[in-house]
Amino acid sequence: MDEALARQAFDLAIQSHKPDFGTFFLARLLALDISYRDEKCIIQFPVQDFLFNPQGSLHGGVLATIMDISMGHLIHHAYGRGGATIEMKVQYMRPVKTGPAVCVGGFLKRGKNLAFLESRLEDASGALAAIATSTWKCSPAPPPEATLFLY
Repeated sequence: MDEALARQAFDLAIQSHKPDFGTFFLARLLALDISYRDEKCIIQFPVQDFLFNPQGSLHGGVLATIMDISMGHLIHHAYGRGGATIEMKVQYMRPVKTGPAVCVGGFLKRGKNLAFLESRLEDASGALAAIATSTWKCSPAPPPEATLFLY
């Protein structure tokens, strides 16, 4: 493992994170490059050895996290507010050992309060490495005339 790279990634995340979509600590630590196109969230990221499992490939939990982020950021981008993952299923098809890799989150079906999404993650060669599907509780923005009273 490249200890210097791990420390550099951690230090950069500590110094540059902000509590917001795309800039929160984990997004910075994983060096996620997040963009949106045609109702899709595209995340490009380096594959770094300090995130490897004992078999020498990117840990499945890291892959699942990035796929979850692609879908969550798309919910925020499309609905104007965040949501919550109700359930998520991941199917791993091949190990990811080199990068950069890319993950694309998209809608399967959009509803007012629920959304069904899919995320596909490809390795550096463009081969499909994992697919995730999920159900999200959406938080639609309140109407402008809504007023919240706190007593």
